Amino acid sequence: MRYDLNLLPVFVTLMEERNVTRAAARLGMTQPALSNALARLRLVLHDPLFVRERYGIQPTPVALDLAPVIAEALAKIDDAILGQQEFDPAKADRLLTIAPNSYVEFALMPAVVARLRDVAPGIKLRLVPYGNDLADTGVISGTTAMALGRLVDPPDNLIVQHLMDEGLACVVRADHPDVGDTLTRDQYERMKHVNVLPPGRMRAGLFQALQQRGVKREVAVSVTHFLAVPEMIAVTDYCATLPSLICRRLAHDPRLRILSAPVDLGTFPVDMAWHVRYRHDPAHRWLRSLMTDVARELQSASATVAFQDR
Repeated sequence: MRYDLNLLPVFVTLMEERNVTRAAARLGMTQPALSNALARLRLVLHDPLFVRERYGIQPTPVALDLAPVIAEALAKIDDAILGQQEFDPAKADRLLTIAPNSYVEFALMPAVVARLRDVAPGIKLRLVPYGNDLADTGVISGTTAMALGRLVDPPDNLIVQHLMDEGLACVVRADHPDVGDTLTRDQYERMKHVNVLPPGRMRAGLFQALQQRGVKREVAVSVTHFLAVPEMIAVTDYCATLPSLICRRLAHDPRLRILSAPVDLGTFPVDMAWHVRYRHDPAHRWLRSLMTDVARELQSASATVAFQDR
């Protein structure tokens, strides 16, 4: 039997989106055209494939069995075609959508943008919110090229690569009346703190590290982005515990002082993830390499910056 291969991307997109409207928009089709394609798929495969529910569609058992096989077949076709293409960053003219969490956006992306300006000026970036769930970023459906942050239990259609490990340090105002050149555990526990709330399941990281070490912390205010922290610290006697690369950026602010944490709070991982369809995309491979190089260089430079009590 001869199959219409054009129907297979429709099947995969419906599996990933679980919504006819979103699937049609992603494929650049009208909803009637997508419905027609789905009807042909049902005829060929002798199964309804998807059933309507209140908030979208759900795959049938047959569709669930077919999904990994069809996705793998399409990925192999993509690999074969994209692997033959060449990529010249200096001549590239392309828009890439990336979903960094707030830490990556503040600490890493400025250096990435500067590198692109120098070596690939035609590549444009569109940064979208990391959100409360990976599905919100668009990386699971492939509409977003890459997600950057701390990834927990990613789905099977994502490839995850460890980018770096990041440590933590503390920020207080430069003329804090009770803190000298070192920050003791007793001072840390007596102070009030500014906390940055990362998205979704990432909220437990610092809280868990403090709990595991038996360190108490009174949070006076929680903010949604690192950009709010220096303004809060500069006008209070509060303390903030932040990633080391963020602290390196804030060290240039004369209103602030960067100190080592009173106890070793360990490190947290930073990952990058992308849809399997980008595995052999030459432009994407080049971008992943650039991200890795920039992260390595930033960490190397950060290691040479001594905090005040070191």
